[in-house]
This record gives sequence, structure tokens and C-alpha cells, in this order.
Amino acid sequence: MSPAARTKSPKNTTSKKDKNNYSWVKEMRYGRTISIEFFKSNAWLLVIIIAIVISLMGLRYKTKTKMVEIKNLTKELELAESDKLHEKAAYMSLIRESEMKRMVSDKGLPLEFQEQPPYQLIDDNNQE
Repeated sequence: MSPAARTKSPKNTTSKKDKNNYSWVKEMRYGRTISIEFFKSNAWLLVIIIAIVISLMGLRYKTKTKMVEIKNLTKELELAESDKLHEKAAYMSLIRESEMKRMVSDKGLPLEFQEQPPYQLIDDNNQE
């Protein structure tokens, strides 16, 4: 083979690569980088990837929903504990009151439990 023939064959292969690169760049430029053949040959892989993405989205939604539910239940628990303390204080007050009434009746003292809270009397004659 002559040296000219040897140089000719590599130019042909590089020019084919240049044409392939050029067509790839051209397709990318016009927004056709992924062909239909790619989707046909990788259909199962794409379906699996899409199923994984959808399941991850569902898992995230479920997690956020549960977090909101936990937050609401925590608030409800705090309110219930507050009500419990209030009721316990009222119960303890009633126990003390009933114990005092029992002691007064046992001792025979002339004391009565006042149903209304005490009030102030205002003297209208001593106005300045």
C-alpha cells in the first residue's frame, strides 16, 4: 500500500465520526437528543424508574400526612393533660370542702357553707 492510501482510510473514518458527532450535535440543537428507538429499547427500565419515582412521591406524601396527624394529636394530648390537671384541682377542692363540712357537722359548730363568693359593701354616704 502506498502512503497516500494509508492516510486516506483514517480520514474516511474520522470524517464519518465527524459526521456522526455533527448529526448528534444537530439533533441536540433541535431538541431531538433522545430518539424513539431509545425508548423502545429501554422501555422496561423506564417503567421501573417511573414506578420508583411515583412510589417515592407517595411515600413522601404519606410521611407528611402522618407528621401532620402526629402534630395534631400532640396538641390534643397537651389540651387533655391541661383539662386533667384542671379537673384534678377542682376535685381536690371539692374533697377539702366536703371534709370541712363533715368536720363542722361533727363538732356541732354553727357554720354554714356560703354558696356565693364574698362581696364588698360600698357606703354611699361617705363620698367626697
